[in-house]
Amino acid sequence: MKAVIQRVSQASVTINKEIVAQIQKGLLVLIGIEDADKYEDIEWLTAKIANLRIFGDENNVMNLSLKDIDGEIIVVSQFTLHAATKKGNRPSYIKAAKPEIAIPMYESFVKQMETELGKKVQTGQFGADMKVSFVNDGPVTIIIDTKNKE
Repeated sequence: MKAVIQRVSQASVTINKEIVAQIQKGLLVLIGIEDADKYEDIEWLTAKIANLRIFGDENNVMNLSLKDIDGEIIVVSQFTLHAATKKGNRPSYIKAAKPEIAIPMYESFVKQMETELGKKVQTGQFGADMKVSFVNDGPVTIIIDTKNKE
């Protein structure tokens, strides 16, 4: 499971010209699921994201988590995070999980994130053509791969 975590001052997801998710200060999380991912990856990754200390404290030092600031979050499914680009110029998505695996994993990720944060998580729509807008605050962007827990 791969996640691109962006600290944002605002973010939204639009589908068919309708805003389906919108937040102010918080995180935009793009999540890519592959066949090898397990539910243990969901538990580890959601805890890591909820407690990642990337928000400024009173001295503007990154010491606070999303939980600490009571921030908002949008989670967006993005299979292209598993693009293989070794051969040629057209990416292969062979590692990305098929919908029958990815959808239940994505839904479990969202539910577990809600449990971690104790609040509703906003989302895009799995498989939809989404327009994601955001203002990256910092900029701060963190990439986490559950296969390489560093």
